[in-house]
Formats: sequence, C-alpha cells, structure tokens
Amino acid sequence: MRKIGLAVLALAICPALASANPFVVDAKLNSSTGGTGVATLVFNAGDEFSVSVDPTDLWNAGALPRWSNANGIDGPDLIATGSDDSLEPAGTVIGSDIFSDHTQGGLTAPFGTLVGSFDNGLTFFRIGTSFLGTAPVSGTLKLYYFDSNFEDNTEHITAD
Repeated sequence: MRKIGLAVLALAICPALASANPFVVDAKLNSSTGGTGVATLVFNAGDEFSVSVDPTDLWNAGALPRWSNANGIDGPDLIATGSDDSLEPAGTVIGSDIFSDHTQGGLTAPFGTLVGSFDNGLTFFRIGTSFLGTAPVSGTLKLYYFDSNFEDNTEHITAD
C-alpha cells in the first residue's frame, strides 16, 4: 500500500510521469513545414522531461540518399543493412549529408532532425535521438520532422 501511495504522490507532483506512451511522428504529416506537430504532454514552465528515439528507427526526406534517424541527415553516410526501414539492399548508401542545414523558427539543424516546440511551431529546439531538458514555458510539447518540403517525406519514428 505504501508503494501505491508513493506512486500516486509522484504523479501528483510531476504529472508528466503519468504518460510513458510512445508518440508516432510522421515525416510528412508532422513536418515543420506543411504539417502539424504531434501533441504530446502538457508541461509547466520548469518541468524536466526527456525524449528518446531508437537510433535505428528511420524516416526520410525523399529520394535516396535522404534517410536518417531522429538526429537528421548529418555526418557520415548511412548504409542500408538490408533489414532497416529503407528496404534497400545491404550496402546501399541511403543517407548522405548532401544538403546544408535547414533554418526555421530560430533553429538551424540538419534536415530530418526530430525537433520540439512549445508554441505550435513558431520556434523549435533540437531533440534528436536523446533529449533531457526543462520546459521553458508552460504548454503542450509538440514534435516535428524538421524539413523545408513535406511533400516527399515518408515513414515515421517513435518517440518515448
């Protein structure tokens, strides 16, 4: 009974702990341009929260080589394993840093980065595959695929 009481007390102190449900972020429907973000949880200013995404969970910004994980199209080439989300043969270059970074809403980051916003996409902050931070304002955290052209995006990632 004491454990149940402590759990209820913890949820009363930090309501964000009440949800450990994963959130599916679609690269096209939830693009930072032309899409709507995925509404997650409501936070109070100063609440700590974390977001994590499996680094092998992939989405894309169009034709090859534009696959990435939630860290975006950045760094060394991403090579297909033959069993990843791209469905390309093993050894195929599926992601390559062929673009400069994208700038939108006060953020410059690689295309395909998982980003968050507390003001419905007016300003963004980088989340990537792992984030631990504090809500700067009270409101609903929305998650987006950071991109300039939503129309050729496909797939989704799952954020916890």
